[in-house]
Amino acid sequence: MLDMNVKQRTIKTDISISGVGLHTGRAVNLLIRPAPENHWYKFKRVDLEGAPIVNVDVDNVTDTSRGTTITQNGASISTIEHLMAALVGLQVDNVLIELDGPEVPILDGSSSIFVNKILEAGFHEQDLDRDFYEIHDNIHYNNVDNKVEIVAMPLDGYRLTCMIDFNSPVLGSQHAAITNITEFVKEISSARTFCFLHELEMLVNNNLIKGGDLSNAIVIVDKEVDAEELSKLKGIFNKEVEVASEGILNNIQLRHQNEPARHKLLDMIGDLALVGRPLKGHIMAARPGHAANVAFAKRIKLEIKKEKKRKSIKVYDPNATPVYDTVQIMKILPHRQPFLMVDKILELTENHVVGLKNVTMNEDLFMGHFPGAPVFPGVLQIEAMAQTGGILVLNTVPDPENWLTLFLKIENARFKNPVVPGDTVIFSCELLEPIRRGIARMKGVGMVGDKIVSEAELMAQIVKVKGL
Repeated sequence: MLDMNVKQRTIKTDISISGVGLHTGRAVNLLIRPAPENHWYKFKRVDLEGAPIVNVDVDNVTDTSRGTTITQNGASISTIEHLMAALVGLQVDNVLIELDGPEVPILDGSSSIFVNKILEAGFHEQDLDRDFYEIHDNIHYNNVDNKVEIVAMPLDGYRLTCMIDFNSPVLGSQHAAITNITEFVKEISSARTFCFLHELEMLVNNNLIKGGDLSNAIVIVDKEVDAEELSKLKGIFNKEVEVASEGILNNIQLRHQNEPARHKLLDMIGDLALVGRPLKGHIMAARPGHAANVAFAKRIKLEIKKEKKRKSIKVYDPNATPVYDTVQIMKILPHRQPFLMVDKILELTENHVVGLKNVTMNEDLFMGHFPGAPVFPGVLQIEAMAQTGGILVLNTVPDPENWLTLFLKIENARFKNPVVPGDTVIFSCELLEPIRRGIARMKGVGMVGDKIVSEAELMAQIVKVKGL
């Protein structure tokens, strides 16, 4: 097993950082504060009325055009990825980030300054275990138009591999990888953002990098640049510039031969913080960018939601001793063969009931539904669900054999998986509100194993049999 911290942790003391936003050019002050367990990462816009909170959550992403922007409660935070990468790379789980402007400062264009400040502050280990999300099955993302491919595979650790491929004689193809998140500080954190000269000119001309000063980005030059253009750049940035032999402006020296690929890996680590939990898995990406990273984070979060829903569903043992068997059920419900759809009642309280229906090929309906491909009809699943709910409602009267349960309404019925001969369907019905005047509103769910096959909201009323 890889050496990864298993307890949640935050920082020991507040961390203060000031700088300029790359795109807005605004001077901002950032304060990173310790936070309690299961807090994750949250921003607080202290310059706005009410100091609104913005959660680092993929559902809050509103822009990925020149960095990652999140918006919530009327507040936005831009260019969050480098700070997020530093927190993930140092395995910090819980912080509150106070900011007095709309954009995280760009600093040197990497995560290194954030990393150094966090290391200086130190860490405080917390009591709860780290809430990893472990990739159990491969998760894929493809964007054919941009030739982007990302896949996450099961692994007891956090390994990342990134490939970039540009149609450029200078940049071309590059790869970067880490085999353990503990390698982030040494191998990835210092990699700076990069752009091509023609992109820089467009951004300058459109006033989109007000905080750019040639000290926080690698500028790749893959075309001939004449003296006039160099002079123009000198005037814009008030700095002598020329093209170095590697095909980059001479404003900075490369920290790594494959620094652009390493920075793309840094961005991916930061953007995947939007999942809201630390990850365990091997993620491989070809030609990633912020938009693809966010789309992939949404895929992972969807899997988390599905898993959480599966875990929240109780699985019943069909062989458990029932509350009512078939004979006892027939003393309560008036239904008889071939329309008695409940074989056992497994659980019964004032608010919910759980029933069981064994589906067998001996049932006459399969002669016509469908020959050669038997499927238990959805309408009969709803009937079985309603009969199960009828047991719950009839449990409120002392003589249920003298009452009938009548349907009043069916809403939001959904059928998610087919039911076939050999299946055992567990139907659970939960009251949505107290029973009044013999009328009950229930949410019903039918399951085979741990899979939901049908669900619906039902309204029924019990009425006394005439003449009794």
